[in-house]
Amino acid sequence: MGFYLALAWTLLIGSWTAMGAQNPISWEVQRFDGWYNNLMEHRWGSKGSRLQRLVPASYADGVYQPLGEPHLPNSRKLSNTAMRGPAGQASLRNRTVLGVFFGYHVLSDLVSVETPGCPAEFLNIHIPPGDPVFDPDRRGDVVLPFQRSRWDPETGRSPSNPRDLSNEVTGWLDGSAIYGSSHSWSDALRSFSGGQLASGPDPAFPRDAQSPLLMWTAPDPATGQRGPRGLYGAGPAVVPLPQPVRAAAGPRAPAVGGRGAVPARAQEGHRHLPGYRPFLDPSISPEFLAASEQFFSTLVPPGIYMRNASCHFQEVIHSNSSTSRALRVCNSYWSRKHPNLQRAEDVDALLLGMASQIAEREDHVVVEDVLDFWPGPLKFSRTDYLAGCLQRGRDLGLPSYTKARAALGLAPVTRWQDINPALSQNNHTVLEATAALYNQDLSRLELLPGGLLESHGDPGPLFSTIVLDQFVRLRDGDRYWFENTRNGLFTEEEIAEIRNTSLWDVLVAVTRMNPSALQPNVFFWHTGDPCPQPRQLSTEGLPACAPSIVRDYFEGSGFGFGVTIGALCCFPLVSLLSAWIVARLRRRNFKRLQGQDRQSIMSEKLVGGVEALEWQGHKEPSRPVLVHLQPGQICVVDGRLSVLRTIQLRPPQQVNLILSGNRGRRALLLKIPKEYDLVLLFNVEEERQVLVDNLRAALKESGLRFQEWELREQELMRAAVTREQRSHLLETFFRHLFSQVLDIDQADAGTLPLDSSQKVREALTCELSRAEFAESLGLKPQDMFVESMFSLADKDGNGYLSFREFLDILVVFMKGSPEEKSRLMFRMYDFDGNGLISKDEFIRMLRSFIEISNNCLSKDQLTEVVESMFRESGFQDKEELTWEDFHFMLRDHDSELRFTQLCVKGVEVPEVIKDLCRRASYISQEKICPSPRVSARCPHSNADVEWTAQRLKCPMDTDPPQEIRRRFGKKVTSFQPLLFTEAHREKFQRSRRHQTLQQFKRFIENYRRHIGCVAVFYAIAGGLFLERAYYYAYQAHHTGITDTTRVGIILSRGTAASISFMFSYILLTMCRNLITFLRETFLHRYVPFDAAVDFHRLIASTAIILTVLHSAGHVVNVYLFSISPLSVLSCLFPGLFHDDGSEFPQKYYWWFFQTVPGLTGVLLLLVLAIMYVFASHHFRRHSFRGFWLTHHLYTLLYVLLIIHGSFGLIQLPRFHIFFLVPALIYVGDKLVSLSRKKVEISVVKAELLPSGVTHLQFQRPQGFEYKSGQWVRIACLALGTTEYHPFTLTSAPHEDTLSLHIRAAGPWTTRLREIYSPPTGDGCAKYPKLYLDGPFGEGHQEWHKFEVSVLVGGGIGVTPFASILKDLVFKSSVSCHVFCKKIYFIWVTRTQRQFEWLADIIREVEENDCQDLVSVHIYITQLAEKFDLRTTMLYICERHFQKVLNRSLFTGLRSVTHFGRPPFEPFFKSLQEVHPQVRKIGVFSCGPPGMTKNVEKACQLINKQDRTHFSHHYENF
Repeated sequence: MGFYLALAWTLLIGSWTAMGAQNPISWEVQRFDGWYNNLMEHRWGSKGSRLQRLVPASYADGVYQPLGEPHLPNSRKLSNTAMRGPAGQASLRNRTVLGVFFGYHVLSDLVSVETPGCPAEFLNIHIPPGDPVFDPDRRGDVVLPFQRSRWDPETGRSPSNPRDLSNEVTGWLDGSAIYGSSHSWSDALRSFSGGQLASGPDPAFPRDAQSPLLMWTAPDPATGQRGPRGLYGAGPAVVPLPQPVRAAAGPRAPAVGGRGAVPARAQEGHRHLPGYRPFLDPSISPEFLAASEQFFSTLVPPGIYMRNASCHFQEVIHSNSSTSRALRVCNSYWSRKHPNLQRAEDVDALLLGMASQIAEREDHVVVEDVLDFWPGPLKFSRTDYLAGCLQRGRDLGLPSYTKARAALGLAPVTRWQDINPALSQNNHTVLEATAALYNQDLSRLELLPGGLLESHGDPGPLFSTIVLDQFVRLRDGDRYWFENTRNGLFTEEEIAEIRNTSLWDVLVAVTRMNPSALQPNVFFWHTGDPCPQPRQLSTEGLPACAPSIVRDYFEGSGFGFGVTIGALCCFPLVSLLSAWIVARLRRRNFKRLQGQDRQSIMSEKLVGGVEALEWQGHKEPSRPVLVHLQPGQICVVDGRLSVLRTIQLRPPQQVNLILSGNRGRRALLLKIPKEYDLVLLFNVEEERQVLVDNLRAALKESGLRFQEWELREQELMRAAVTREQRSHLLETFFRHLFSQVLDIDQADAGTLPLDSSQKVREALTCELSRAEFAESLGLKPQDMFVESMFSLADKDGNGYLSFREFLDILVVFMKGSPEEKSRLMFRMYDFDGNGLISKDEFIRMLRSFIEISNNCLSKDQLTEVVESMFRESGFQDKEELTWEDFHFMLRDHDSELRFTQLCVKGVEVPEVIKDLCRRASYISQEKICPSPRVSARCPHSNADVEWTAQRLKCPMDTDPPQEIRRRFGKKVTSFQPLLFTEAHREKFQRSRRHQTLQQFKRFIENYRRHIGCVAVFYAIAGGLFLERAYYYAYQAHHTGITDTTRVGIILSRGTAASISFMFSYILLTMCRNLITFLRETFLHRYVPFDAAVDFHRLIASTAIILTVLHSAGHVVNVYLFSISPLSVLSCLFPGLFHDDGSEFPQKYYWWFFQTVPGLTGVLLLLVLAIMYVFASHHFRRHSFRGFWLTHHLYTLLYVLLIIHGSFGLIQLPRFHIFFLVPALIYVGDKLVSLSRKKVEISVVKAELLPSGVTHLQFQRPQGFEYKSGQWVRIACLALGTTEYHPFTLTSAPHEDTLSLHIRAAGPWTTRLREIYSPPTGDGCAKYPKLYLDGPFGEGHQEWHKFEVSVLVGGGIGVTPFASILKDLVFKSSVSCHVFCKKIYFIWVTRTQRQFEWLADIIREVEENDCQDLVSVHIYITQLAEKFDLRTTMLYICERHFQKVLNRSLFTGLRSVTHFGRPPFEPFFKSLQEVHPQVRKIGVFSCGPPGMTKNVEKACQLINKQDRTHFSHHYENF
């Protein structure tokens, strides 16, 4: 309650003249907090002590749960029924309003239970549907909030120890409502200058409170809460006096006004003074609190008069300029913003008006200002004060009316009429309605309504007994009571003076008013007293009470909250955009580095070109080009000098030159027959004229006829044939071409446009240029094969292929017999047309085949191939071959020629041909039976060889399917699938279920360590999540956080625990030195250390998902905290909030950006977004430096994580529990790496190899031990950066130096290649030094643990296998025992020229491999499928070359060379046949992800069978 506050400043603003104030203190000083008043029970009456019950508690569970509906009636219904009545009934004893408010002042000095309890518990008031004030729309869901008060935590644990509330002020009449209950608050009110108070701008009023967090504040009468909005809310309306004065002022309060403010029976008890009783507990009882509040509420009038000293009752002016005769109570008349309360004189007028005004009657009726329009708590501006008092009584656990009377020794009441006989006679409906609410059960009637119904003029017997008991205990149990002569505080004279001081004396001294204008007893007004009130106030003539409104704490924040969440969600997008920009810039720089040499060469060739914009059509953007005129052709290049188009100028062509005549005359259209048009746009006409003049001269020089005219620019562009239009035309050309060749239906040929006849005619009459023909074959126009084929097909020699010419040659390749195909090839390469092919022409033919594979064989090598082929066929004496001789040379490859076709780009070959003709590369018989060079050293019995050959004999002929016969005619009679092995075991047909089970078993066998570690890790992370989730769901109710935000707190705290664990132990996956050491210990059998990087990615991916969930949980939390009142937030976050009466919580942006956890959380999201995006595979490949720099933000990440969790808003910090051990291990591992990084290493050799590979050979540091297959990290400060890049060692452990092969795949590696380029001139090479970190282990070094190992290398991924191959051969040559008996090395490369350095290593291995330990298979993937003409001829030449010279035509190695992608599944199946005794084969792959996935898929398919198990280990680059 807070009515007394409007009086406090005025009552005590004057200077009190206390005796002995100037004398030195010679008595015991009373504490502000009430402690040690009783020397035996120090806590009695102190601040925070529990209330002392007069009657045992009555809770629903006997402990703390309050009684409520349906056992007790609805509190709002009860207040409407028992307490509602008309206003304007005067007090029967003429009590003044000043006495009422002073009574509240005395009550607030004794007890305060307004502080909400923690955790927040609500005992809300449900409003009945149709309530005229709170639910006029009959919604039925209106609830007035009521928060339970703070209780003693030592209570409420058992029925013998029920909940007791705590008193937030001292329980003594010591002026604590004036001075507060702490020394710091008293000091804060002083100015410490001349004994004056610290006043505000108006000296008559106190200054605003700066910080209420450490100090006590009185409730604001305007709201019933504590805050800065009321009359004295800015600072308590108190006057801090010196300690002697306080010693007098505290006891003087009951003497001044107690006899008028307490009931008559209390005054009777006050006359008996037995003296101080130290064993008497003076603690405030909850019954006294409830009885006093309830009784005072019946005396409150609907308005307050104001008058001056001359008894003039003034009119009140309101903010809307209206007037009334009094201030309305419900409209907060005491607000400092009220225009009538701006000066100290206004407060004097208010006090004088209160002294003359008669209070309401002492009965059960309460005015509507209190009943319906009392300042409400939390979101509601109004509440029912009486319903709140009833709820407070239930919160206090007050007993029933009958039990209380029995416990206090009062006569029992058995009938409802006996509660108040006078009321029963005058208004019996009140008692009847109340009885109906309690179902006529008097034993259920509560103490508060029962005691209030007894009142008539004075409190009834029950309330009077309670109040009397309390004041007697307060007087007799207070050691500092002014009438206690044994405490030595006052003399008899001083005690007498205090007794004779009344509130009248105080008001006269303070206000300096005329004493005759105020009656002697200001608590009562009797006839003859000065200044009678005009009339008893009622609601008539007073302004209406402001209606109830519900405040929306989130009002105006929805848009900003959404924008903030959207901005947080945009962090990944912004990071993605930044990464894309960085990647584009890095790619541009990389291309600039790559194109510097080519650009310098092209710039020398293309000098004097004309710049223009090429218009490509309405739907395509124009592109800048450079037009260069050369003899016989027009060359169009782009800004990087890459040739975009070459237009041949050959007579007797007629060129049309069309110029635009409008829009600045800047367009030019060049029409050349059988080509798509060239449309150029220039900036000004003069630039166009320069090109036109040069073009005229070039056309005349070439002897071409040309016409020139002008058109409007729009018409010119409509007349142009764009490249897109030409492509549609050629598409129709090829579609109908193949529909005729393959007898495809019109529907299969594709849907034609509406004007199909015209389009078909245009398509059939168009002719292909050499460039278009080459593009259709996927080749370059200058290739020898294209020239030969084009010359052969161009029968009329006009430089273009017609539909009929193309059809004729295509029919031969698609349907022709082997003889027809060989004759066609013979004619192609009979350059002189004499019907014979010479050896030189044969060499040119081979060169045309080989050039498509980017292989450059020397002339001597080609001559050797031709001589061997001639000699093998018996033509060693011939210099020229007839067609019959040529066809005889191809006699062994009839089946290949049968399905040989001409592969046209964009036209699919029938799948049935692909399936039958695609060559499966199995282990050949020659590889099963040792080659002659091995047989000489490894003797075998002839019987074994013969048996093996017989067992693996392959069928020679197999009839083709009916579909092939039907499609290609009767000439197709047989074909020969080239199978090299046949299964020798009995094959069991297993069910799909058995295969799935077998595959699952093999998967578990392969990845049991991975599964175990992942299971343990995620079990711990999941356990941490569940532990926190369970705690906050079921065990954290004492904190109150779960009741405020259940889902949000469970999600945020559970994920926080898992994230703390994951972000801590992810550091261990990057302890490379520790992993390398541990993988050599027994722990390697249980932990897959080779999968550390994959595990790192897995943890990071899981952590980012949990981070998103964690953020989502906090978004929910922030929203709920933003709409939660301070009374709740002060319980949840006592370090952040103090319930100072300001109901409005902090806005959402405060949580996000003005709290340490919020701001660090936002920064963490930003850092994580940057790190994760730049660490993705795409951006890591395109900008490794961006990945390197952003990933070093991990230090900032962990700093923010520590700060984020250390603030401890909800729980104590726990991150350090997980982080400390991994952090120490990681720091130690980092120190080991740093100790190595300080040593400079000299490069002894640098060699630039083809395909952008740089070979570095450098000194081996002292004590540097490693194993084959391991990798290191190097840095080169000469590049201006300290970033380290990982590369696999290609040197073997027995070599004295270390070597790396680095492919220039990015800016760093490209610049590294530049600085290690050989020096120009005769100077001695001086290479920049390197910094080395490593070695580090990986799965490839496990190759020696398998009896048979398969190494699969793709691209630059072959580097670890170079070291392994050399290591194996070396160990076998020195008779070192190696468990691995056989290695199959599969080298997958686009062209063999890309990694020629590896061919040298393989050649060295072949020379030293005397025990045939290594079998090498090379797959060149650039070539087309085998059924293509070019690939067929290459295949024939390769097999012939290998058969004759025992080495590859392409690589010069004895290894088998294949074309196309390796078929891993058939290859692995053949290994099962070759090594039937081996139960487990290790497969190690390194290369692009697509290749390793294919290897993994093949292993999984093979492992479905109950045969040899393939264990796959891979590494992607």
